[in-house]
Amino acid sequence: MNTPTAPEATSAARVAEVTRNTAETKIRVRVDLDGTGRAKLATGIGFFDHMLDQIARHGLIDLEIECEGDLHIDGHHTVEDVGITLGQAVARAVGDKKGIRRYGHAYVPLDEALSRVVIDFSGRPGLVMDVPFTSGMVGAFDTQLTYEFFQGFVNHAGVTLHIDNLKGVNAHHQCETVFKAFARAVRAALELDPRSAGVIPSTKGSL
Repeated sequence: MNTPTAPEATSAARVAEVTRNTAETKIRVRVDLDGTGRAKLATGIGFFDHMLDQIARHGLIDLEIECEGDLHIDGHHTVEDVGITLGQAVARAVGDKKGIRRYGHAYVPLDEALSRVVIDFSGRPGLVMDVPFTSGMVGAFDTQLTYEFFQGFVNHAGVTLHIDNLKGVNAHHQCETVFKAFARAVRAALELDPRSAGVIPSTKGSL
């Protein structure tokens, strides 16, 4: 049984730390949703660390991720399990979602590539992703694992996520625009709305 640790005791309102240990990966994730974009990343996959850095920098999330995975097999378990653990940490840090804007979207270009990401902190996990990668690998990163990362995230963060790469020739650019747009969309969705302070953004009264 893999039981995440409780959120770290801290004076910051939206901070959480989660550990996840299995026979395939050992992971620690710490997030501060009201950070400045600082990142400390060590997953063993250089390009994946570069993508996680985009989430921190463009989402203004302070992010620490340490992962020891079975990379002698491939990167699948590492990438998927980081997505799972990050989703758990974000869900804990968000808490009851009072006062957040809930929805966020972003379009991000990088040279010839353009991606759109739309997110809803709905409490209902769902992923729709259309990214026709032009290459199977970027460095040591298998581009197929982008889907596995986001699937793990949405399942455990409880969000609805739509990801579309609208244009792109270079797979590095395609992937980077996806992660940057995701970061910007998350940042917008988790921003505290002064007009809805203390209010859960749902007619149901809970999310």
